[in-house]
Amino acid sequence: MSACNEMMLPERLKLKLGQHDLFDRVMALDGEVFRDVPGRKTIRVIIDEQPYFIKQHFGVGWSEIFKNLLAFKIPIVSASTEKLAIEKLGEIGIPTTPLAGFGARGCSPASRQSFLITRDLGDIISLETLADAWLINPPQARFKRQLLLAVAGLAANLHDSGLNHRDFYICHICLDKPALVDGEIRLYLIDLHRVGIRETIRPRDRMKDMAALYFSAMNAGLTVRDYLRFLQHYRQKPLKQIFKEEFQFWQQVQQRAIKLYIKLHRVEPTLAQIGAKLGANH
Repeated sequence: MSACNEMMLPERLKLKLGQHDLFDRVMALDGEVFRDVPGRKTIRVIIDEQPYFIKQHFGVGWSEIFKNLLAFKIPIVSASTEKLAIEKLGEIGIPTTPLAGFGARGCSPASRQSFLITRDLGDIISLETLADAWLINPPQARFKRQLLLAVAGLAANLHDSGLNHRDFYICHICLDKPALVDGEIRLYLIDLHRVGIRETIRPRDRMKDMAALYFSAMNAGLTVRDYLRFLQHYRQKPLKQIFKEEFQFWQQVQQRAIKLYIKLHRVEPTLAQIGAKLGANH
């Protein structure tokens, strides 16, 4: 296998898919389509009576690469970004979709093909779906507090380890429902194909992640106390110290979140939705 080609598949999957032309066989698999965008498709398949998700990357083309570079963005040209993110999350103790296979073919970044196979997480619910249900049936205060602190801990671990998600919305944080029956709040971070990995997270990357999280939680019925509790747990500092040292940063987070809300909903969020307006005279 050349330096540009990679293949990682367990023997049981090789036996089910066939020993020859494995890469082509995986790229040709059909299943329930969860996402289908230019150059990339996500499907759910059953192999050997086990459910898997397969992300197939077919090549992005030079135009997409140049468009990203001109916008000062790192182009995502293969599934290797998500593979590395899964491995890194495993190292720092953040549960995610378990890696079951990976393959890549081709040296050119524009035409490089790849796939990522992950095991289905089973009975989970996204925090976005959960928050939507809260509009009709508000959660118990204790459960909401525990969940809020769990999300804050996940975010802190992610960012303090040098990672930024780049799509850090609550729809990409999922709750394990069977674990919840046993009294455990177990969260999974998913959709990792754009994750950035560095020794230390850049302030702007942290700000964008937190703004996305803030924006996506605006309709969850959070109170000012909820927001402050989250902030204190995320930063592990007294609130007075946070606002003294980081006020401008959190003001940027809120301003960006409000802009995202207006862009999507064509209306400004209410004061209740944002918790409290951070002004220059706070």
